[in-house]
Amino acid sequence: MNAAPSDLAIRTRGLSKRFGGRAAVDRIDLSVPRGSVFGFLGPNGSGKTTTIRMLLGLIEASDGEIDVLGHEVPRGLHRVLPRVGALVEGPAFYPFLSGTANLRRLDSADSFAVRSTRNARIGAAIDRVGLSHAASKKVHAYSLGMKQRLGIAHALGDAHNLLVLDEPTNGLDPQGTREVRSLIRSLAGEGTTVFVSSHLLAEIEQMCTHAAIMSSGRLVAQGTLDELRQAGTARIRLETPDDAPARRVLASLGLEVAPSGASGGPGDFADFGGSVTAAVSADVAPETIVASLVEAGVRVRGFEVRSESLEDRFVELTGEGFNVAG
Repeated sequence: MNAAPSDLAIRTRGLSKRFGGRAAVDRIDLSVPRGSVFGFLGPNGSGKTTTIRMLLGLIEASDGEIDVLGHEVPRGLHRVLPRVGALVEGPAFYPFLSGTANLRRLDSADSFAVRSTRNARIGAAIDRVGLSHAASKKVHAYSLGMKQRLGIAHALGDAHNLLVLDEPTNGLDPQGTREVRSLIRSLAGEGTTVFVSSHLLAEIEQMCTHAAIMSSGRLVAQGTLDELRQAGTARIRLETPDDAPARRVLASLGLEVAPSGASGGPGDFADFGGSVTAAVSADVAPETIVASLVEAGVRVRGFEVRSESLEDRFVELTGEGFNVAG
């Protein structure tokens, strides 16, 4: 990602955090465009939450630079924090206070919050996350999904330039998930940059414009979702009765042909009788492959190209599975 620093809501260079001799975050260069919905992906223990804590000034970096909304962190936190809303590692509330009372108490503890607009802001935030019907109910009676919504309402607070959400759809039913997804999109449409850390890959694919993938403390990929998918390997499946000649043609084009009867890695087609599968490099067009096969006398009865999904790309980069169902 080659955006100018002024076009970035978050920018890090060589950012590292060590705990004793262990590097939890190892020299990452993160670039989050302004106005994007940016998905932050990675297995448990990959360094996502540690990175978020450094971005918000909750812990100090061991090395590197952090720039948030044009200001250096932590030196410029007093200018950054009034413009940032955050929900990190799940919401925590006073159980015997109502949802509204909890938000008032949290807002009053915020030295940057404007007291004169408190009631209006809290009412608008509660309404926006769909909790108006339960605003006066004590939080101990809230479901997990309702508590998550209340946490998002607190993060919304005043008008923010950047919203940092850690697992924003945790505990929500399908309808609530759709509503939060729509809320995040509407915030981005109004110019807010939304930074979303999540283990729900399907949600990242539906709500985000950009993403970064962490693995063992390192940033292994970042870009738009299309860029991340296209950086992977596409695969073809050819249906033909001419197995041996087809394999020779594909090999002559420099394609990596799967062994007969094999089913490859994530995103591969199962190789069953009468089919040949192969990995396709970006510099070999599918029409070139088909033309070469026909020219060689190979009978082409079916031809399909499959690009990698974001899940395929994740597994390829991290070597780990991903919880796509939640």
